[in-house]
Amino acid sequence: MQLNHNLQKADTILALGSHDLRVGEYAAQLYLDGWAPFIICSGGFGNQTRGIWQETEAEKFAHIAREKGVPQDSILVENQSTNTGENILFTRKLIEEKNFKAESFILVHKPYMERRAYATFRKLWPEKQVLVTSPPIPFLQYPTIEIRMEDVIHIMVGDFQRILVYPLKGFQTPQEVPERAQEAYKALVKRGFTEHLLPK
Repeated sequence: MQLNHNLQKADTILALGSHDLRVGEYAAQLYLDGWAPFIICSGGFGNQTRGIWQETEAEKFAHIAREKGVPQDSILVENQSTNTGENILFTRKLIEEKNFKAESFILVHKPYMERRAYATFRKLWPEKQVLVTSPPIPFLQYPTIEIRMEDVIHIMVGDFQRILVYPLKGFQTPQEVPERAQEAYKALVKRGFTEHLLPK
């Protein structure tokens, strides 16, 4: 689920909203390190933040970026999207409305969301260049007080299912999925990690 792309300079960094603020922190650091001259923070309220946060995911990320030293005029905010597909589509609309020129993107998301974010972007905006990255946090160190390991596994299992199902629905490009990964997914489902599976 993690692609481990090599970073290359791009026209803009696209930080995809989530409940993990480390994504926003990492996106801001990429800007400060000179990988792109702009950051787009995308995200309204998703499954993990709706009814919990008072401020949208994009606005929280933008606030983090400003606190870390990213200038306000280098930040765009898209705060209406509620899922990965909308992140891409609404960002595309925002860029077109502002006549903002961007041909290459660095997507920033959670480590286990790299593949799905990339596949979604490639499906919905194939004419643009894109790579994906995430905060460099080893899996066993990823959980926090707010983000428990059990929750991480539930979400990962749901995201893996979407990698299998969403190409059939036209939401993202097909991905090669090794048999070993599919067997691990089935074993986790059998052990009860089903809270974020799509309804049948």
